[in-house]
Amino acid sequence: MIEHFDIFAAIVENQSMNKASEKLNLSQPALSRKIAGLEEELGVKLFYRKGKRLELTRIGHLTYEYAVEMRNLQERYMRMLSEFKTPQNPRVMIGASLTTLQSTLPDLLSFLNSRKTDLDVKVVTGKTHEIVELVLQKRVDIGVVAQEVNEPDLSSIPLLEDKLMLIAPDHHSFAGSPAGWSLKDLHGLPMILFSKGTWYRKLVDDLFEQHGIVPDVKMEIDSFEAMIRLSATCGYATLLPRSYVNANQLQNNGLIVIHIPELEQLKRVTSLIFGDREALSPSVRELIDLTLQEYIKY
Repeated sequence: MIEHFDIFAAIVENQSMNKASEKLNLSQPALSRKIAGLEEELGVKLFYRKGKRLELTRIGHLTYEYAVEMRNLQERYMRMLSEFKTPQNPRVMIGASLTTLQSTLPDLLSFLNSRKTDLDVKVVTGKTHEIVELVLQKRVDIGVVAQEVNEPDLSSIPLLEDKLMLIAPDHHSFAGSPAGWSLKDLHGLPMILFSKGTWYRKLVDDLFEQHGIVPDVKMEIDSFEAMIRLSATCGYATLLPRSYVNANQLQNNGLIVIHIPELEQLKRVTSLIFGDREALSPSVRELIDLTLQEYIKY
């Protein structure tokens, strides 16, 4: 009967007996016989037949929902079975937004590899909304993104909070001021910012708009490393997440941190996102547990 439910679901999803026949590589008469057999076995009509057009009955709609659940259950079982047969090479697909790829993900992968040396990790990158869609479509197992995600079909668990820091060359006009600086001093300041279209840049733009700040944006770059190097060579200030910047980077490039009190209020949350936990493989569930044990601090 499972095969018949799969065939029934294919007809509904293709909205055509002909299209389903082509997809399943079955003749239309054979397809019709299987659906008729399913209706006879269930003792109900699944379709209203109006000429060449098929419309689902009320029980047909309910049967389709059940068929999809059965298919998902079977797919989950087959994934678990495959991993059980080859436990020596667990694989995990991780989707990472552009900012977490450069800041959080390297440390996360280093930690996971230290706990599971046989881990086979594949990473897919993209903007936050693209990673969310990949997780929803089950094309990646988990996602690491630079925001909290409000999506009913996903779990979104904050891993850590990050803050922005103003970075500038040690010979910058802001360097060594005894009075300190405020956000308003960034108005008209030549700066390097992260590329538009990302959550990180939106965070910065929203902050500037809220305070009426219009910096002189000289460059828009999608690489934190490039922003560090260009800040040093071109003499422009830039905003970078604290999680990315370390003392060696600053010293090696002749850069310093300029304290801006208002930036302390601007927090960026890095979240781990995943779908139905029970549908994930044992290895992926174990990695989620390890990650949460290591990273959740609040």
